Amino acid sequence: MHISEDLIDDIKNQRVILFAGAGTSMNLGLPSWSKLIEHMADEMGYEKEKFKTLGNYLELAEFYKIKKGSLGSLRSWMDTHFHSNSIQIQKSNIHKLIVDLEFHKIYTTNYDRWFEIAYDYYGKSYDKICSIYDFTQTRSNTPQIIKYHGDFDDDSSIILTETSFFNRLSLDSPLDMKLKSDSLGKSILFIGYSLSDIDIRLLLYKLQLIWGNSIETNMQPRSYIFLSNNNPIQKTVLESRNIKVMVNDENDQGKALELFLRTLYEKTNH
Repeated sequence: MHISEDLIDDIKNQRVILFAGAGTSMNLGLPSWSKLIEHMADEMGYEKEKFKTLGNYLELAEFYKIKKGSLGSLRSWMDTHFHSNSIQIQKSNIHKLIVDLEFHKIYTTNYDRWFEIAYDYYGKSYDKICSIYDFTQTRSNTPQIIKYHGDFDDDSSIILTETSFFNRLSLDSPLDMKLKSDSLGKSILFIGYSLSDIDIRLLLYKLQLIWGNSIETNMQPRSYIFLSNNNPIQKTVLESRNIKVMVNDENDQGKALELFLRTLYEKTNH
């Protein structure tokens, strides 16, 4: 697998922010979005397959919140099933490699706590940032895990409904402002995402706009994305936005991501 030498150098010099999506946790056996929708259907008395045809997950979650009055019950179900006692973090090579790569900042759109659990398991300190209050509690030189789409500890922080997603599209929350500031001097490595995720495509575009009208555009740090499927059209569009695309065509997405991270670790530590 070819990995950009610039990315290797940036990691060695701690100039990379990791931005991690659901693909990093799928190897743990967490419920899929399909299972989440089926649970909503059960709670509200809908036939599962019919319910799935009535909207995307944002719309269905919005409907659930309107009918139930809050996401509390759904959040509790997710928290329980995303953190099953049968899951053993020490068996996740992906999480071990992420800890070993020693990123100073990890942004994640995952609601689960598996990054925090991995850091705890391997005895590494970190600061979790989910709300504006957390900004006041950070420690100098301590790695940060930024819960970009919310955390199960705070229902109001979770980006799951259509309304919360639309609000996020403005990219002007405290976490958005932090990301913009952090990214001015750092490259970003995106892993665990599909480019069917419109919020990530929008985020990549917005980050490009930060530098878009600057005469110092050539000084913009390059960002990177790892994908498990090669799409030459998506690759061309992303690379026009200064985003280097790295691909592994391994059919098993978990194995592909693990191989990518292991190769990164070997190249940055030897």
